[in-house]
Amino acid sequence: MPTLTDLVRDHTDLTETDLEWLHALVSDWQLLADLSFADLLLWVPLRSADALPAEAGSRGGRGRRGRMDTGAAVPGWVAIAQMRPTTGPTAYPEDLVGKVVRTGRRGLIDVAWRERRIVREGDPEWGSGIPVREESIPVRRGAKILGVIQRSTNLSSARTPSRLELTYLQSASDLATMIAEGRFPVPGEEPNMVRSPRVGDGLMRLDRSGKVTYASPNAQSAYRRLGFPADLVGEALGQITADLCDTGEPMEEALSVVLSGRAPREVEVESRGSIMQLRTIPLVVGGTRIGAIVLCRDVTELRWRDRELMTKDATIREIHHRVKNNLQTVAALLRLQARRLRIPEGRAALDEAVRRVGSIAIVHETLSHTPDELIDFDDIADRVITMAGEVSTPETKVTPKRSGSFGVLPAEIATPLAMALTELLQNALEHGLANRFGTLEVVARRYGEGEQRREPGGVEVWGEWPVPGAHEPRAPHERAPHEEEPAEGAGRRLVTVVADDGVGLPADFDVESTTSLGLQIVRTLIVGELGGRLDFRPRAGGGTEVVVDVPLDHVHRRF
Repeated sequence: MPTLTDLVRDHTDLTETDLEWLHALVSDWQLLADLSFADLLLWVPLRSADALPAEAGSRGGRGRRGRMDTGAAVPGWVAIAQMRPTTGPTAYPEDLVGKVVRTGRRGLIDVAWRERRIVREGDPEWGSGIPVREESIPVRRGAKILGVIQRSTNLSSARTPSRLELTYLQSASDLATMIAEGRFPVPGEEPNMVRSPRVGDGLMRLDRSGKVTYASPNAQSAYRRLGFPADLVGEALGQITADLCDTGEPMEEALSVVLSGRAPREVEVESRGSIMQLRTIPLVVGGTRIGAIVLCRDVTELRWRDRELMTKDATIREIHHRVKNNLQTVAALLRLQARRLRIPEGRAALDEAVRRVGSIAIVHETLSHTPDELIDFDDIADRVITMAGEVSTPETKVTPKRSGSFGVLPAEIATPLAMALTELLQNALEHGLANRFGTLEVVARRYGEGEQRREPGGVEVWGEWPVPGAHEPRAPHERAPHEEEPAEGAGRRLVTVVADDGVGLPADFDVESTTSLGLQIVRTLIVGELGGRLDFRPRAGGGTEVVVDVPLDHVHRRF
C-alpha cells in the first residue's frame, strides 16, 4: 500500500511544507475519530495531469469517456489517509487509501473545498446497506486549503447520547472548527509520534478559567489514585494537580499553566505512588480561547517497568565493570608470578595468559560503558592491535595497523573474536615476523548488509565491497591481497584477514593437527563457538594470510 508521502508526491501539487502539515495532522487525528465516533478519510486534490476522464452522462462532463471535466474547480480527489474510531462502529471496513474519485462524486467534499467551510448538509447515505452521516472538514494551513476530511458516522447503532458522548461530540466539533481555521494541529508543535493518552483513557473538559466542566469516569478514577477523592467538576485542574504533587521540592512552573488549558503540552505527574500522563489541547475557535481538552492516562506500571529496566541496565554495566577489574587483577598477579619464574618457558606461558586475559578485559570494559550488549568493535580491535605491537620484541620493529571496519557486534561475538584476534596477532609477531622488519595488517569487511547490485557475469553480490571478477572462481594466489569472498547466499558475515609479509607457513602446516595452544584456542573459538571458517594460506608476494569468516546470524554455542 502506498504511503501518504508517496501519494502526495505522485498525484498532487502540494509542497513539502504542506506535506509536513498533513503528517502532523494524521499523526494526531485518532483523537478526532474517537471524539466523533466516526471514520475519517483525508482527500487531497489531484494535479491536472492525473485528472480522471468523465463518465458518460455524468454531471458536468462532456458525455464522452476520455474527455476532462473542465467545469470542475479540481479534476478529482485521492484519499491519502484513513482512520477508524475505537469508540464506535466503523462505516468503512474496507481500506480506501489510494482511491481516486472524480469531482462530483463526493458532493460535500467539493462544497467544503469551494466554500472553505465545514459542510454538514445532506441526508444519511445508504450505499453500503447501513445509514452513514457524511460531513466534510476543509484542512487549512495559513490561507491555503490543503484538502478535505470526510467524516463518516455509522448510524446503525444510534441511540440517545449520554453526557459523556455529548461532551465528546462537542469537543470533536470544536477540533473540526480548529482544523478548518488552521489552528490544529497547533502550529510549531512537534507531531505527536509517541504513545499519548487516548480519549478512552480519560478526558476532562475545561472552561476558559481552567475549571473542570466535565470529567469522564476514567479521568475521575485516575485522580482518585493520585489522592483526590472528590468530584473534579468545578475544580481548577491546575491548582489541584499542583497541590497533589507538592512534595516540598521545586515544581515546574509551567505545570499550572499547562493544566489550566492555556498551553498545548504533555506532562507527567506523580503522587502517592501513582504516575499519570496528561495532555492539554487548548480549544481556540474564531480566534477566542473557549477552554481546553485534557486527556489523562495512568502510566504507573509502564514507568515502573522502565525504571526496573534502567536499574537492570545499570546493574549489568556495573557487573561488566567489576569483571573487568577482576580480570585486570588476575593479569597483574600473573605478571608478578612471571617475574619470579626463572624458567623461560613458564614465563612465556604466563605472558601469553596475561594477553588473553587482557583481551577479554577490554571487551568487558567497553560493555561497562554501553546501555546494551552491542559493541563498536573497531575500538576494541585497535586496542588489541596496539597491545600486540607493544609486546613485540624491539628487533621486529613492526607496527600493526587496521583497515576496514568491524562495525557493531553483539557481546557473544565480540568476546571470542577479540581473544582470537589477540592470538593471531601474537602468532604472526612471534613466528612470521620474528627478528625481522615487516608489515602486519588486519582487514575487516562485512557482507550481506548493503544494497544488492549486479556485477559482471550476472552474479548478485551483497555488501559494501565489490568482489572483482566474482563470476569466475580463482585460486587463492590469484586473488588480490587480503581479498576474501564469502559464500554466495551466506547471509550477513564478517570476514577478517590477518596478513603479514613474514617467512610464511611451514610446508607441512595443518591447523587441525597443530600443537600450538594459541592456534587451538583460535580454532575452538572461531569454528566451534562462532560457527565460522578459519583458513591459513600463503600471501601473494610472501608471508601468510589468516582468514576468519564469521556468520553474524549464527546461534552461537557456549563452552
